[in-house]
Parts: sequence; structure tokens; C-alpha cells
Amino acid sequence: MATASTSTTGSTLLQPLSDAVQLPIDQVNFVVCQLFALLAAVWFRTYLHSSKTSSFIRHVVATLLGLYLAVFCFGWYALHFLVQSGVSYCIMIIGMKHMHNPMMIMTQKITSLVYEIHDGMFRKDEDLTPSQRDLAVRRMPSLLEYLSYNCNFMGILAGPLCSYKDYITFIEGRSYHVARSGEDGREAPPRGGAEPSPNAAVVQKLVVCGLSLLVHLTVSNAFPVEHNIDAHFQATASWPAKVLYLYVSLLAARPKYYFAWTLADAINNAAGFGFRGYDRHGEARWDLISNLRIQQIEGSTSFKMFLDNWNIQTALWLKRVCYERTTRSPTAQTFLLSAIWHGVYPGYYLTFLTGVVMTLAARAMRSNFRHYFLKSPQLKLLYDVVTWGATQVAVSYTVVPFVLLSLKPSFAFYSSWSYCLHIAALLVLLFLPVKKTQRGQDPHEHRRLSRSKKSDENSWGQNSFPTTNNVCNQGPAGAARHPSGTE
Repeated sequence: MATASTSTTGSTLLQPLSDAVQLPIDQVNFVVCQLFALLAAVWFRTYLHSSKTSSFIRHVVATLLGLYLAVFCFGWYALHFLVQSGVSYCIMIIGMKHMHNPMMIMTQKITSLVYEIHDGMFRKDEDLTPSQRDLAVRRMPSLLEYLSYNCNFMGILAGPLCSYKDYITFIEGRSYHVARSGEDGREAPPRGGAEPSPNAAVVQKLVVCGLSLLVHLTVSNAFPVEHNIDAHFQATASWPAKVLYLYVSLLAARPKYYFAWTLADAINNAAGFGFRGYDRHGEARWDLISNLRIQQIEGSTSFKMFLDNWNIQTALWLKRVCYERTTRSPTAQTFLLSAIWHGVYPGYYLTFLTGVVMTLAARAMRSNFRHYFLKSPQLKLLYDVVTWGATQVAVSYTVVPFVLLSLKPSFAFYSSWSYCLHIAALLVLLFLPVKKTQRGQDPHEHRRLSRSKKSDENSWGQNSFPTTNNVCNQGPAGAARHPSGTE
């Protein structure tokens, strides 16, 4: 029997399990450590609740557990997290790819905190946007607070990113006693009585994890993305077959992200982190740092809708540290930052450069044609069906290089499609005008934001939930909410 063993800088204690399930030891270590973190989160919420112990103890325990998980997964290279946060590129280049994701998360946290401190201590309030003002940090964090924020066991392996203020509010036990933005975007006062339990939310997310993992292990391998560039397939398959396989292969590649991100969200919820007030029915909402909305992703009828619901916390990070702060070509610069953040593979850059063109073209199409289809339910349904198919194919076409990584196979794929979507997008940008209102937001999109939430919720459930300051709904229409996410 073939072995699944591979070189690792982390622990080899689980090598027998790795061989038994035929998965690389790094993946086994990751999953087992995340399951351990889930149990530790329940223990943390039960026995180290803020009402039973001090913030100092909670910071210390969260940090030490996080460092233990990092050392178990990555060996003593994990200590680079503490002293060399800038070596992520060096780590990728010399081959320690399994440390890639934690370094990406730490990069997000460090840069976010730097800007939040800068906004809070070195800029005037009147110069800040509402979201910057809400997230601004008014005092320098202590070393322990800094380490706890970056290295806590809930998020050190897979995130998701959270704001420093939200994390400190959780550690200090004030999450249930601060006003949160409600479903209508208005600030709702905190409620009295017992603290809401995250148990139902955690169980629901673990069910999603189980189903995602099952699909990944049973279906994903049957539809490899690499088959899109198979010479025999390209020579013999009809165009409908190529389009269908492209969509199915990229659809099958998503469950691993659903599993990792949903499990990370469940771990934070199990520790008591992620509460964001109550919905209109009085039910507690545990989506403060959720990273994706699967139903909206798979039902997306626009490029923007897909990007808005994929890797949400990274999208907000890009918006906060780049899009809001640059004065020229914010969409292009944000996509470029996303590519740089992901790593050195040229496929990343090809995906995000393509994403710039696709995002701008999709915005132009929407602003010029959508309003003609709102005159009747039948036309709206036709528009939704057509744009769903176009969106799913466009997104799949865009992210193929992200999966293939190298330039040669990526260009082979685009050549097999005669660069048709690139050409179509460029023609759209050349011949269709876009009337801009604010930071690339077309007027129809601008008007839609004020009235579409209710209709979106009726169609898909809750389609847009804000983080600390409702920034999801404040985000620009073309902000680079990239389709590739974290690894």
C-alpha cells in the first residue's frame, strides 16, 4: 500500500494515522489540532469564562495553547511567528509551504493592528471613515495582548481574521454587553439576562464541516481541475462539455475551503467568540467573524455577489488596509495586494489580474443592463438565470490559474478557450460606459444597496451580515473580494 508520509517540520506522532487514512502528515496534524482546539474552546468557555477568571489568565492560556498547536504542526519554526513575521516569503520559497496559511493570517492581523493603532493614536477623528473610527485602537497594546491576539489557539492555524477591538472585547467578557449592528444596519442595544449559548451554532457549523469534508474526500478527486488542460480532453470535448466540466471541477474544489473556514468559525464560537447580537426573531447570531456564506456563493448571480460572500474577513482586510486608503486605481491595487499576500506562484497573479478585468466588466454590464430586467418578475427571473450561469463560468475561468499555480498550464488553459472571456471583458470595458458615484460604485448598484437587503433575504436567507461596524454593507461595489481565499 502506498504511504501518505511526507517530510514535515512538525510532529510525526500521528504518522501511523496518516498512513492509515492515506493523507499527508501535515494535513492530519492540521485537522487533529483543529479538533483539539474545538474541545479546548469548550473548556475555555466553561472553566475560564470571564466571570470566573481574569483577562490576564485568559490571555496567557489562549496564547500558550496557540503556541503549542503551532509547534505541534510546524515544529520550532513556529517560533518565527513571534520574531520574524516578515519571513513568510522566505518560508514559501525554501519549501515550507505548510506554514503558508498561518503566516498569511498573521500578516493580516499585524497589518490590521498597525493601521488601527495609527488611526486611533496618530490621526484626527474627523479624518477617519466611520469604520476606521469604530476600529481605531486608542492605546498601545501590551506585549501579552499582542501575542494573544496573534497566537491564540482559536485562530492561529486557520483564522479567521478578527479586529483587535473585537478580540479584546471577547477576552474581557464584554461581547454580550456592547451594542451591535442589527439586520437593518442600525445599532441595537445589548440585552439583559443570561448569556446566549453558541452550542446550536457550533453544531450547525460542524454538520456543514462534515458534509464538506465528505464531498471533498469522495467527489473532488473525481473532477481534477488539471483535466481542463488534458490534451485529449481539449481535442475531443465539445464546447458545452468544456464549459460544464470547468464549472463542475471548480465547484468540486471549493468544499475543502468550506470545511477549513467553517471549522475555524465553529472553534471561535465554541470559545464564546463571534456573537453579534440578535436577529429579528430574537435568535442569537454567531456570525461576527464568519468567513463565507455557502448558499450565496453557489447561487451568485453576479461577480460581486460571489466575491462578497467568499473569504469575507480577508475581503474586509483588503478593503481596510488598501481600498479605502489608496487614491489611484483602488480596485487594481487591491487585487494586486491580494496576489502578493497569497504568495509567489505566478498563477495567483494571473488569477487576480484577470479578476480586475472581470470585476470591472461585470460592474459595467450590471450598471448598463440590469435595470431593464426589473420591470416584471418574469424578466427578473430570466436575468437571474442567465447571470447565474455567466457568473459561475466567469468565476471558474478566472480562478483556474490559482489552482494550477504555474504559468505554462495556466496559459494552456486560457489558450484552449481562445482567451474568450478576457476578450469579451475588454470589449465590454471599451464600449460600455460606467457612471460612477463613489469609489467605483455604479448608480444602479448605489441605489440597490438601500433597498435590496430585504429581497435578497427573502431569496437566499440573510445575504449580508456586518462585522463590528457593518462594513460588509458599507463596502464598495468593486472592492477586491477575491475568489481564491486562503489556502
